[in-house]
Amino acid sequence: MTVNHAGALKKEYFIAYLKLVLNARECTIEEAKDITFNLFFRQNKEIYGEETYKQFLLAYQDLHCRLIAG
Repeated sequence: MTVNHAGALKKEYFIAYLKLVLNARECTIEEAKDITFNLFFRQNKEIYGEETYKQFLLAYQDLHCRLIAG
């Protein structure tokens, strides 16, 4: 996925990204969160700015709740 450095990425972007990781790696949502943090953010939550990281966390929470609700 292409990253636009012009502004903060949205929650929907990270929902799609996390779903891609889930499907490709056949892992749990927690593992997908860790993989995304390692690969996308390169273990630096400030690399794309505070708002982008906040949207990532919101996406994780949203997707996590959806998967639990089933």
